[in-house]
Amino acid sequence: MRRVDRWLAADPAVTRLLRRSESPLVVDLGYGASPVTTVELARWLARVRGDVRVLGLELDPERVALARTAADPPRLDFRRGGFELAGTRPVLVRAFNVLRQYAEHEVEGAWRLMLDAMPAGGLLVEGTCDEIGRLVTWVTVAAGGPVSLTLSLRLAELDRPSTVAERLPKILIHRNVPGERIHALLTTLDACWATAAPQRAFGARARWATAVAMLPGRGWPVLGRPDRRRAGELTVPWESVAPR
Repeated sequence: MRRVDRWLAADPAVTRLLRRSESPLVVDLGYGASPVTTVELARWLARVRGDVRVLGLELDPERVALARTAADPPRLDFRRGGFELAGTRPVLVRAFNVLRQYAEHEVEGAWRLMLDAMPAGGLLVEGTCDEIGRLVTWVTVAAGGPVSLTLSLRLAELDRPSTVAERLPKILIHRNVPGERIHALLTTLDACWATAAPQRAFGARARWATAVAMLPGRGWPVLGRPDRRRAGELTVPWESVAPR
């Protein structure tokens, strides 16, 4: 989860949102059996704005009771809640590994429930990661719909980029088949990674940066700052990977 934390603390849209909000509240929905990821999220976002408040939400009352031992209100707190966001009005919601247990057709409804509970201009970051954070993906969603898809990979252990397909967000995980845009992106990215193989003499980051730099020339727009790409990230506009 540190991968998405670092991205949130550096992304211009997120940092503008937090800095312009009168009293920024961020919700971490579905933090799991341990509150540690919510605690770390609060630390990262405090670098953007010192008075940011982070609220962890879980449906399981035992998880909430355990998490409250780490609470430090009003900076950091925990409560029971789901997609309705416990009646709060956060400007930013992070929801990871929450929708993977739902059907694909339920995803947009869950997005809408969360966004409807947020003020105008709020953002939802919804995604999936593996157990140790090597493969992480997320969709950034605004009131008007999905904005972008981000892939974040641990490059030192990467065989080929399409390995991330097993951790795509629910809205895309069943779309990694020929004829779908996400499949075309991952196929192209694998080809660029292979072409960039000579760069591994300079390290995995150099190889990844070279591979990503090839994408625009092959018809794939790339978003985000170059330094984030060197960290193993790739962000593309949602319309370039949206399900057909």
